[in-house]
Amino acid sequence: MTDLLADRSWVTDGGLETDLLFNKGIDLPDFAAFPLVSDAGGVEVLSAYYADYASVARAAGAGLMLETPTWRANPDWAAGLGYDATRLETVNHRAVDLLRSIAADLDVPATLISGVVGPRGDGYLAAGADADEAAEYHSPQVHTFAAAGVDVVHAMTMSEPAEALGVVRAARAAGMAVAISFTVETDGRLPDGTTLRDAVLAVDAAEAPDWYGVNCAHPLHVSPALALPGPHQHDDGSWAARIASFRPNASTLSHAELDEMSELDTGDLALLTRSTNELRGHLPALRIVGGCCGTDASHVAALWGTPHNAH
Repeated sequence: MTDLLADRSWVTDGGLETDLLFNKGIDLPDFAAFPLVSDAGGVEVLSAYYADYASVARAAGAGLMLETPTWRANPDWAAGLGYDATRLETVNHRAVDLLRSIAADLDVPATLISGVVGPRGDGYLAAGADADEAAEYHSPQVHTFAAAGVDVVHAMTMSEPAEALGVVRAARAAGMAVAISFTVETDGRLPDGTTLRDAVLAVDAAEAPDWYGVNCAHPLHVSPALALPGPHQHDDGSWAARIASFRPNASTLSHAELDEMSELDTGDLALLTRSTNELRGHLPALRIVGGCCGTDASHVAALWGTPHNAH
């Protein structure tokens, strides 16, 4: 575990895209939030959004990890929205600058800025990526984050180990700290069928990130991942101590079911908090807690056991 996290816990945000789309009525073509950083109204919305999580961090006495709204800001997705390489570099840098500006005005114990990398394809589908190809593909965004001065590069919703490894390689080439968050299906396996255990062990064996996380999965879906057997007969379970971040979905529905939803499933908050607390007992290094699809600041506040006072 890197010293970057220091001796404290960290609040991070919830389901940015679903919150903006369903709760705030903001159109997000291709589920992309990054264009908002170039729009005055979008900046105002994002500033208020992150301020809600600062309130949670203050109440919890925790640090605040601000994660850029750049999950879709990679070449393939951005091209469909009319962004060439130059515009894409500009918007990724601007996203970091925005969070740095927001952080300067927040009264929280500590802040970290995370440059978010999303999958090249659909985060719910196995990409079948080659690690070297993935490193080359993600390098421009990673190097932009390095130039902008993020504290860590965080690849989220990774569906198989190869693309995750590619991001790690790109980050190390840029001299950056890096974290990898995998997603799992309802059976606790990654979309490509790999167990969470084997994904962590495979990436660690090749080029280890600073820490791992899990995002875009309900805690009831993550629990089986901690019990699934793998081919590693002498595995003592220490791989689970590599997981420092958890950003759960509110809903217990599968990814396929969520894709078909026309209304937001905000889930059962009591179940979410109870099952997350149970999961904590199996993840001794868990330090960063936020949310993913269907969650907002009220969910994250509940996960931290604090009242929610909207900004």
